[in-house]
Parts: sequence; C-alpha cells; structure tokens
Amino acid sequence: MSGSRPSPPPSSAGRCLPGREIRIKLYGHIQGLKASQVRQLERLFRRRIPPERLISQELARELAGISAETGRRVGVLVDRRGQVGHVMVGDARELELPDWGRMRAGRGRLRGLRLLHTHLGDEPLTADDLTDLALLRLDATVAVAVQPDGLPGLAYSAALHPNPDGGDPIEQLEPAAPARLDFDFQDWIRAREEEFARATPVRKVGAGERAILVSVAAGRDGAADQEMQIEELRELARSAGVDVVEVVSQRRRRVDPKTLLGKGRLQDLMVRSLWNDADLVIVDQNLTPAQARNLGERLELRVIDRTQLILDIFAQHATSRDGKLQVELAQLKYRLPRLAQQDGSLSRLAGGIGGRGPGETKLEVDRRRVRDRIARLEKELKKLRKGRAGRRKQRTRQGLPVLSIVGYTNAGKSTLLRALTQSDVHVEDKLFATLDTASRRLRFPRERDVIITDTVGFIRDLPPDLVEAFRATLEELGDADVFLHVVDVSAPDLERRISAVHGVLDEIGLADTPEILVMNQADRMPGGVAESIAARYGGIAVSALEGSGLEALLERVAEALFEEDIPAFRRQRLEDVVHVEGNRS
Repeated sequence: MSGSRPSPPPSSAGRCLPGREIRIKLYGHIQGLKASQVRQLERLFRRRIPPERLISQELARELAGISAETGRRVGVLVDRRGQVGHVMVGDARELELPDWGRMRAGRGRLRGLRLLHTHLGDEPLTADDLTDLALLRLDATVAVAVQPDGLPGLAYSAALHPNPDGGDPIEQLEPAAPARLDFDFQDWIRAREEEFARATPVRKVGAGERAILVSVAAGRDGAADQEMQIEELRELARSAGVDVVEVVSQRRRRVDPKTLLGKGRLQDLMVRSLWNDADLVIVDQNLTPAQARNLGERLELRVIDRTQLILDIFAQHATSRDGKLQVELAQLKYRLPRLAQQDGSLSRLAGGIGGRGPGETKLEVDRRRVRDRIARLEKELKKLRKGRAGRRKQRTRQGLPVLSIVGYTNAGKSTLLRALTQSDVHVEDKLFATLDTASRRLRFPRERDVIITDTVGFIRDLPPDLVEAFRATLEELGDADVFLHVVDVSAPDLERRISAVHGVLDEIGLADTPEILVMNQADRMPGGVAESIAARYGGIAVSALEGSGLEALLERVAEALFEEDIPAFRRQRLEDVVHVEGNRS
C-alpha cells in the first residue's frame, strides 16, 4: 500500500444512496469483480461504527469476508463520527489510497480519518502501511488478518506518537482481536491530538527554512569521511541561514541512479520530512537532473544539492558588481541543463511546407533567454576583467610584490588579513562569509611594500561552474609571488582540506606558485600541539584571532620576498614592521 502513488480513477460503478448527499465511488482495482461483489463493497458505505470504537467486530467480519471471496485486499477510511467515507480495493499484496497529493492536516493536528483494511493471511503492518500512516497523518491504521475460513483474525494497529524524541514517530499497539480493541477511541485520539499540539513548536514569522540533510556514501567511503562531509554540509546550511531539523544518511554499494537513496530509506525520508515540517531537502552529493526531478516528485518538496546550496550562499554574500555577476552566471550555467527535456520536433518551426506548427515552446523560450543572459553576463565580466588587468599592470609597474591569502573556507583568511594589516575587513565564523576580493598594503623595513590580497575560500568538490565563473577573480592569484595557504589546524580532516586547495590551484594552473603553510587557530589546540603539526608540514603555527605567531610568519614572508631585509626585520618589533595604507584595489 502506498498513499504517495496515484490510484486508478474511481470506479464508474457508483450510484447515489437514497437520502444520502454523497456519491458512492469505489477506488482501486475492481476489474474482474462480480456484480454481487461490487454490491457488497458498495454496502460498506452504509456501515457505521460507534465513534468510541477503533473498529467494530461487525465491520472487521464484513471486510474479511469480502477480502476472502475476492482474493484482494479491501480497505475503508472512517471519520471520527464512525462514518465510512472511502472504499478501496487492491490486489493480493497491496492497497492504493485515493490520490490526495500533498494535502496535509494542519500542524499539530491529525487527519481525522482512520484506515481499516485487510491482509490476506496473518501478516503484520507493512512498511508501506506505516509510511501511509505518517505521510497522511492518519488517526490510526488497522490491518485485519483474514483467516482461511474467511473470518477476521488478529488486528494489527498503529498510530503516530506525539513525542518521538528523535526516535520512531510511530507507535504500534499489541495485536488483538477486533472485539478486544474496546478502549474509548474518541477520548484517546482527542488526548493524543492535544499532545501533538503541545509538542509542535511554534514557527516564528521570518524564521529560516527547515531542512533535512541527506548523505549517501557509496563504495569504499568510510563512515568517518561521511560524518565529516555531513558536518561540513551542516555548516554550509548554517551559512545559508537554514535550520537543520534532521540528518538522513545511508551507505550503499552503489547509489540508486534514479533516486540516489534506496526505496526503504526514501520512504523513511518522506515520513521524516512530514514529521519535521521540512521545507526542503539538501543532498550532499551532486544530483543529476533526473535524480533531482525524481526526488522532488516523490517527496513533493524542494530538493537541492550541495552545488545549489553553495551557489545560494555565494548569492547571499556577494556585494561587489563582479561578485554578483559571477554568481548569477554560475547559477544560470547550473540551471540550464536542468530545464525539463522536451520533444525537439516542436522547435522553432519556420513555416512553409512541412514547417507549419506550434512554433517555439515555452521551454525553448526559457532556454533561449537563459543562453542570451549568459552571453550578456560573459560580455560584462570580460569588460570588468580588462579593468582588473589594468590595475594589475599598474601594480606591476610599481614593482610591488603580491602576497595572496588562499585556503579552505572558514580557515581564518580574513581574520589573518585583519591581524596583519590592522584593517577593518569583514570577519564572520561562517563558510564563505567573505566572497569579494580585498587587498591591503603591508610595509616591511627599508620602505618595502607588499600588496596582500584575500580571495574567496575553497572547498572540496568546488562546483565546476563556480570555478569557471570565478576564474576572472581567481586570476588575481596569478600575480602572486607567494601564497599564504591558511589551514585550520584544529580541523580533523586537515590533509583533505590541504589537498582540496591544492586541487583548485592546480585546476587554474597555479600549482607551482611558492606557498607558506599558515596553521591558523592554534588557540583551539592544547599547548604545543599546533606547533608540532606545523613543524610536520613545514608551516607556521599562528592564532590570527589572538595575534600569536605573526612575527614568525612575517619573518618567513620576508625570507621569501626580501632576503636582504632579514637582519633589519629581526631588529624590529612587529608593530613597527606593519604599516597599513588601507587601500582597496
């Protein structure tokens, strides 16, 4: 049984009962049934059970008898007055509910309907039964086992739990004969719904979107690696202003090419998305257009992948004209291949014999507009690139060395720039908090000046469209004499982050530029540990936040740029060395 799949259209064998305003419609597979069997199913609409009973023995007996005679599962939806409102017929293994789409009960409320159906044989509630219970927020679901003699056996019941505390949100009752389920259902469901209302958090106006994070590890990826990837995805979501309410992870031999997740875990995700009142699902892996479309249709939620999340963060944090244009270009290039496929035979028919037709479709108009916008953005960025090239030539004529700060996002690059130049640059403990390039002037002894530049942070699997769009900005790195490669020394995946930065530098052809490893955030490590790690990698341990280790760093920079200034450098204090011009290029 699956409430998420559309059922066949209602049966045409419907009629109005005398004195009744509703029209009888049978849902499901009625083909092949005898006329007498159809009449038995229609008589179920006349059945009314006491409102205080979950199920009556009489209704259970009637359902079991019809199910045994037809060899099919039979079910009814009963409202809280005890009135049967829907009758469904399935096959021997499953039962399909009417297609309600994503129509849901209000937050903190249940549907007001309970599902009573049969199972051929002594079979407990299936995963599909429990999924429908949660997806549709039914009051309860009851599966009556049909015995070989056609009489009802045990009734397996379940209901949603108001306080799951992160556990299973479904409570299954002890199997019992239908006649023994004699508790007061009206009082029971009323009390349970009151508990739901108390347990449902109130969402503030203007609060961030609620998201479920999904990670699927395939092949030889270790559990520790997956955990670090999930933590990084959580930080990305925080930078985007998203409230993470649940994390769903799975390890598979290979990912499902259609939905990424396996069937069981996908059903679990559907339940959790409804239970947590989620607005969107964020997948750690980059989704193919087909996977994104299939997941969106199954979950009936917005589904985005890691690339879309990063692009959204960039769109939020871009402040300069360069940055905004580059982010828009990357977004358009990402979305273009994800526009739905359409039959090319309708494409821009030119008229004449064999050429008359509907003309350009809306999809093709959208694609053409996207391509035109991409072309305009690339022209504008080309003009801006020429302006930056002119400024770089001017610096080259002045003979000023360039020191570029690179590194993994949120490693403390902007904090280091602020500490070295005593300048007012934006600093925030978020991934990709700063996006636009900032340049300052740093003065060394003998009136030797250095341009120090902070660029956008890197991350593992940086989206190709983003690298291409920001290639103009990353060209600033091409003028660098030395890289200050800032690394968060407290990160558990230190080597992976260093490799990710080297991978991006190699991709843009700057792998041969000399670098100084700056092991930042030493204040987060016990005494001597950061220095030991830095010595292992040949770097310098510093704390840009507290200002420790900066003298040793500047001395290393001077060794790389001005070997003759080393004696003079060592005779002066750090505050005498650093001089801020505060110019932004």
